[in-house]
Amino acid sequence: MDTTKTDLTHLFKQLGLSNKSADIAHFIEVHQLPAETHLTEAPFWTSAQKTFLLEALNEDAQWSEVIDQLDVMLRNKKP
Repeated sequence: MDTTKTDLTHLFKQLGLSNKSADIAHFIEVHQLPAETHLTEAPFWTSAQKTFLLEALNEDAQWSEVIDQLDVMLRNKKP
């Protein structure tokens, strides 16, 4: 049984990004996406990050829900 936590901080760690709250907030602030851009096509992902996201979403893996959460956050910049 896989007991890997699948929350936003662990997703950022899995993606090789800083998972500190302030760094996550900053990432979301500077990487907003327009509605027509699919999350996995965002220009800021490395090829490894993109592959992880695509595989997780295609397999409906344990990460899917938190990836969807990140997708929403990247499109809902607060004024």
